Amino acid sequence: MDTPDALAQLRALAARVETLVERCQRLTDENRSLRQQQEQLIGERSQLLTKNEQARSRVEAMITRLKSLEQHT
Repeated sequence: MDTPDALAQLRALAARVETLVERCQRLTDENRSLRQQQEQLIGERSQLLTKNEQARSRVEAMITRLKSLEQHT
């Protein structure tokens, strides 16, 4: 039948499995959080790139206007 040593090993194994299950759940939660954070950052980056492009276009237009004014004086 079951010996005390086998029961102790079984309990130790069960504890290790439980620890691994808890760690897996923590990592799953962390992974989900990181993916959400990544999606948010990707969205922010896209907005910043758009704003940067708009600012660049406005600056180029101002430079063109200034050059035009300079030529007319």
